[in-house]
Amino acid sequence: MKQDNPSLRKVSPGRRVFYFSLFSKGLRFAMRVLHTSDWHIGRTLYGRKRYKEFSAFLDWLAQTIEDEKIDALLVAGDVFDTSTPSNQAQALYYGFLCRVGASCCRHVVIIAGNHDSPSFLNAPKELLKAIHVHVVGSSTEDPEDEVLVLRNEQAAPELIVCAVPYLRDRDIRVAEAGESVEDKERKLIDGIRNHYATVGALAEQKRKELEVDIPIVAMGHLFTAGGQTIDGDGVRELYVGSLAHVTAGIFPANFDYLALGHLHVPQKVNGSETMRYSGSPLPMGFGEAKQQKSVCQVEFHRSVTSVQLIDVPVFQKLERVKGDWDGISSRILELSATNSQAWLEVVYEGEEVIGDLRERLEAALSGSHMEILRIKNNRIIDRVLGQIHEEETLDDLNVNDVFERCLAVHDVPEDQRSELLRTYQETLSSLYEDDMQAE
Repeated sequence: MKQDNPSLRKVSPGRRVFYFSLFSKGLRFAMRVLHTSDWHIGRTLYGRKRYKEFSAFLDWLAQTIEDEKIDALLVAGDVFDTSTPSNQAQALYYGFLCRVGASCCRHVVIIAGNHDSPSFLNAPKELLKAIHVHVVGSSTEDPEDEVLVLRNEQAAPELIVCAVPYLRDRDIRVAEAGESVEDKERKLIDGIRNHYATVGALAEQKRKELEVDIPIVAMGHLFTAGGQTIDGDGVRELYVGSLAHVTAGIFPANFDYLALGHLHVPQKVNGSETMRYSGSPLPMGFGEAKQQKSVCQVEFHRSVTSVQLIDVPVFQKLERVKGDWDGISSRILELSATNSQAWLEVVYEGEEVIGDLRERLEAALSGSHMEILRIKNNRIIDRVLGQIHEEETLDDLNVNDVFERCLAVHDVPEDQRSELLRTYQETLSSLYEDDMQAE
């Protein structure tokens, strides 16, 4: 991924463009690619369904594709939130693909994420090819299945895509009895590195055979070292029982752009302009409420490649209201004055013990268009639960936290806990993967 002279230029509101040269490539064509990921269609927020938001986003995305004259759309995993999406979630997905298939967009490439069912995504793949939608739900024995040569209306090759789906433990590592956590970690990293090296080499071979200097774009759904997450965003470790955070150095240098999914915060990988997470288009929780969501538009034109971040509109405002009662009630009054329709998370942090907090909040919201989805009364938590950490509730604990608390409550000796935790995590990993593979 060679780049020179990056610069940030002023553009219209909602657009952030990064330019850098690829003189060594000598590219002599123009193509626009849009990178997005982590839609999580069907996800709820504290029991509240969000289909209107998903529908609004997909409508916006389809219109953006038309407005920006996008040639190829890359969706880097976690299309759905569960392996068994509802009929409504499926209708949104297939309706969007049909709309894009009839647009200026010549190609759509979709890979599975850790939340997706590979078999579910793959089921209609042959049918979807008729509208130039390419789906790679799982890794196969032949890595060439992941190397796609995309062609224009004249059947001339214009882009090579290494569509690498979420690589499950069983795809990249052979388990051995008695191996240590360090051995498992090393095998996982080596397996991911070798897989990308293989598809990268195949892509380079195809480019030489075609005798056309077209870009190579890679896709992936994984957790890179140093990746930024936000509490409550639902991002979990991909390989339970192992960190397995890959470094930027494992990706081949012949990738002109790397489109990643899994992390919900839009970000670069190791500061590289050409290795990016697009982030989720919708906030997955209140911790993301103030985060600007975006999609990445990548343009290859002659000797210059540009990456432009296009801001995604807010389709449903979320707001976390924190403080004592006076602060909370004042903020609710301010929001009501603006006719806000926000969904709220209220975190009470006052010294006074308020037993009727919910009733007070309902009275404060009376007549407004706002709705409270979650209330955290930290004062009551302090007195009743005696939590270890500030602001802690069961909602804030992950499965590992709960298991570790159970070990402590039952006075399991410290020297036994590490092995028990590792065994528990491997069991969870197997359950997650079996669920994703279910027909």
